[in-house]
Amino acid sequence: MQPPRERLVGTGRAGWMGMGRGAGRSALGFWPTLAFLLCSFPAAASPCKILKCNSEFWSATAGGPSPASDDAPEFCAALRTYALCTRRTARTCRGDLAYHSAVHGIEDLMSQHNCSKDGPTSQPRLRTLPPPGDSQERSDSPEICHYERSFHKHAAAPNYTHCGLFGDPHLRTFTDRFQTCKVQGAWPLIDNNYLNVQVTNTPVLPGSAATATSKLTIIFKNFQECVDQKVYQAEMDELPAAFADGSKNGGDKHGANSLRITEKVSGQHVEIQAKYIGTTIVVRQVGRYLTFAVRMPEEVVHAVEDRDSQGLYLCLRGCPLNQQIDFQAARAPEGPAPAAPDTFPYETAVAKCKERLPVEDLYYQACVFDLLTTGDVNFTLAAYYALEDVKMLHSDKDKLHLYERTREPPGRAAAAGLAPAPRLLLGSLLLLALLPVFPEALAA
Repeated sequence: MQPPRERLVGTGRAGWMGMGRGAGRSALGFWPTLAFLLCSFPAAASPCKILKCNSEFWSATAGGPSPASDDAPEFCAALRTYALCTRRTARTCRGDLAYHSAVHGIEDLMSQHNCSKDGPTSQPRLRTLPPPGDSQERSDSPEICHYERSFHKHAAAPNYTHCGLFGDPHLRTFTDRFQTCKVQGAWPLIDNNYLNVQVTNTPVLPGSAATATSKLTIIFKNFQECVDQKVYQAEMDELPAAFADGSKNGGDKHGANSLRITEKVSGQHVEIQAKYIGTTIVVRQVGRYLTFAVRMPEEVVHAVEDRDSQGLYLCLRGCPLNQQIDFQAARAPEGPAPAAPDTFPYETAVAKCKERLPVEDLYYQACVFDLLTTGDVNFTLAAYYALEDVKMLHSDKDKLHLYERTREPPGRAAAAGLAPAPRLLLGSLLLLALLPVFPEALAA
């Protein structure tokens, strides 16, 4: 019988320092702060692009702040490129903590490494991936980095579950409940021992109650000899084909290729395979907004240290009752569907959704609702691809189509924890862990 898999319970400082490659003493204040800023301020869509500047610099330097003497000119070029990026976004970043921290950090690093402000710049680069044959499938790779081999060598195959979020937004939970929710702002989709997923939903139209996903942050936690902590962040008009540090796998550990990111369609479709936890994630950009789908073993779904915290994430418990919308009220022409400028007539919405979704299930109904409330034809494709992802990821082919939405009765919703406040995933813990170095970086 296989021994139970060891859970990783570490401090915020240890996890975030693991993203680098050994910071020099003089830069210890800035680099944890940069990692913190890269991942801990996703709560609202903003024209400030400082996170993009941070990510490109991290990629260009491969996450390491102490270049060898031979690499100093290249490091200085990356710093100048970083500074140029911050200047270009300065007007939209006034008052932004991440922006001002980056500016101070650049000045500090340029001084430490004797970099001139004038000189060549560099283009961001992706970290080199191992050769194609060097994968998690090789014979000397740690067995624990392949979920099915390490957990179920002598047992039945694990039971996989699916969760998806798309459109205005519509949520399908791990238990196949289907809900339409308001959930404006930042909300946790998944929060367990192995990864965190947070989405930010913003109004589709000014003053409208209709929202859609404008930002997605996924944090894969450091796990044994398999993967370093990795962060993936997507937002409107920016669907990266790499993690925030520029890499496409799990880092420098022996089983790093048990976490891989693959671009299926440039700027539209990314797939992340986390074989060490038996998980597949699909992220798409459809029109201006994002969709999310995941396939995950039940054991991983329920892997939390604090059972009470399970009520805090949407993929498991669903939306709080006061955040749910009865979208089926818009199924008939006489239904009280909210009006939107340039919206579709009911008959036109039905016809457009029928073209892609011939079965009148909840995905078809969600499509009609979204066209009536937003007038954006791209929501037709969002519903279509959400169903396609279910077909690919759901383990029970008899449950592909759902026909009755789920609205929790008040008693059950209250027992599950009614209205969790929107929060930043791990933000508070990381801030506490970085307090000793954060003021030092800001004062630099």
